[in-house]
Amino acid sequence: MPKTAGIILVGNEILSGKIEDANAIYLCRELRRLGMDVRKIAIIPDDVDVIAAEVAAAHRAWDVVFTSGGVGPTHDDVTIEGVARALGVAVVRHPQLAGLLRQYYGERLNEAHLKMAEVPEGAELVGAESLRFPTIVMRNVYILPGVPEIFRQKFDAIRERFRDEPIHLKNVFVRIGEGTLAAHLNEVLRHYPALLLGSYPEFSNPEYRVKVTLESRDPSYLEAALAMFVKGLPVDAVVKIT
Repeated sequence: MPKTAGIILVGNEILSGKIEDANAIYLCRELRRLGMDVRKIAIIPDDVDVIAAEVAAAHRAWDVVFTSGGVGPTHDDVTIEGVARALGVAVVRHPQLAGLLRQYYGERLNEAHLKMAEVPEGAELVGAESLRFPTIVMRNVYILPGVPEIFRQKFDAIRERFRDEPIHLKNVFVRIGEGTLAAHLNEVLRHYPALLLGSYPEFSNPEYRVKVTLESRDPSYLEAALAMFVKGLPVDAVVKIT
């Protein structure tokens, strides 16, 4: 079975519309390329009880959980406390993180900075070789920052941990509408029930009307399904295949 993942975005600023999240779509795309199935994305407030409940449920449900946001030095950065509560452990100050913070801030170091050295007790630090500050991992929960640039740097440093059997994808852009396509799509699925098939209409593109995606972990299965799909279309219906 492929590995599953859940994503938890923490932040009142997302729920209020002040900030547009970029991390979930990035992570979904990267995990898809690695062969993992993202099963849920949750957006929750900076509330310890809510974080704890969501993380506890995700920890039990999915192979891997990613949190984004709530790990800075301010009063509303409560993700660490929420994860610790979810997994039934205390929050402690990690000596390695404290040392890295002392090196980075020098004489400017204060208690607010040291809050970023707090981890759930028993947490592991990963990715330290290529990063100024490593990523905190508590069992199957990866605690990542909300700032997109840093989020991507931290994920990129550990991405190979999540590689699974790849998912192969074909995109077919067609000139006919979904109403015309529907019966043919159903027929393709009848012959290839394990195929992941998507249909996405486009109303403003002059070149095509629908983008159809076909996905499978078996490349030969995918090619056979693609051949059936294309063969059953009207002449000149296909704009391009990628």
